[in-house]
Amino acid sequence: MELSSEDTLRLNVLLANKPLAVRIDESRMIVYGLSEQGEAKIQLNPAGRPEQYVRKVRELLSGHILGSPGGYPVYLRRWTRMGQMRDESLEQLLMLGEPEAVVAAVCSPGLTAELARRAWWAMEDAENARRMLGHRAVVESPIGQELARYLVEYLPFETETEKMTESVRLVLQPGLLDQATRLELWKKSGRKQAYLVGFLAAVPDDLPQPVAARADAEACAARLEPLAAAANPYAQLLLRVLAPSGQTFLKTLEAVLKKPPTQEVVTAAFDVARAYFRALRPEGDPDQTLPQLLEDAERLGGEAGSEALHACLAVAPELRGDMQAMRICSGLGYGVLRPLIGGSSAMGSLLRRKLEPALGAVLEQIARLRGLRKSAQ
Repeated sequence: MELSSEDTLRLNVLLANKPLAVRIDESRMIVYGLSEQGEAKIQLNPAGRPEQYVRKVRELLSGHILGSPGGYPVYLRRWTRMGQMRDESLEQLLMLGEPEAVVAAVCSPGLTAELARRAWWAMEDAENARRMLGHRAVVESPIGQELARYLVEYLPFETETEKMTESVRLVLQPGLLDQATRLELWKKSGRKQAYLVGFLAAVPDDLPQPVAARADAEACAARLEPLAAAANPYAQLLLRVLAPSGQTFLKTLEAVLKKPPTQEVVTAAFDVARAYFRALRPEGDPDQTLPQLLEDAERLGGEAGSEALHACLAVAPELRGDMQAMRICSGLGYGVLRPLIGGSSAMGSLLRRKLEPALGAVLEQIARLRGLRKSAQ
């Protein structure tokens, strides 16, 4: 099959005008070209099967743009999705009318705000929006706000909890949503734990509807502040936890872990908790089981404890239980879950029954940090 002479001529005219991006609507057999002046449209007139005709159109575009008449090279797809495309090739990718080429462009570390605008015109897709909002230059541009609005509107149609969490985390970056939209999203989070995890990951110290500081926050602050000023990680984290923002974080984390719908939500919540307390484990995820974490915490205050820990215990011995709880939370990860659900696809109430020993112990640590359980001395 060959392109009609009329379509060939019109496509060559489109390319001669150096479009910024090209998009093909296969269902309506229309080729669109984006320029500084606006949008051009070519209604195709296929003489045979539409899918074969579109393939010929893409071959013409590729031959003109890349010098490769065979179309966008299939063998490059995985490579370019990994962000390995050269930055100078990104503009060309957006002129091929090929969805995979657009994905390659948005995966590139060299993506700019202008290229993001063109890519979004070429292919509106939630996954593309998430990828592009991973670029600071895009977040700080007008297209960033457009992408964020799209993801918020698309959230009710997401079916995977990981994608829900990631969308919420990304749209909560500074400058993307107005306060009213942010609060509306928070209101919906009451029914969606995956949304709450996104809030915890994005704004752990600026969650909506803050609760009061812990009752002993003021009394403890006078003793801990000098140590915190000297970069003592235990003192800094204790002050953070005792403050209204810390108590709000813990209350929200508790809400997630009391009724998690999927394993992915639990894993993400543990990752968020570990990140919050990471100053106590600069080496990262210890990949330990719950008994190992509890045993490690129980040894706190012994001879093996750090100088920072002993300094805090010297001025606030009654907070030893809180320090143990923080140490446990700083080690949460899949290592805690593996013995209970390794290889299982359980969800909902079955998942919660399987995880009850671990979730119960973690919720106990959160209750201790919220002042709802007396700390050991």
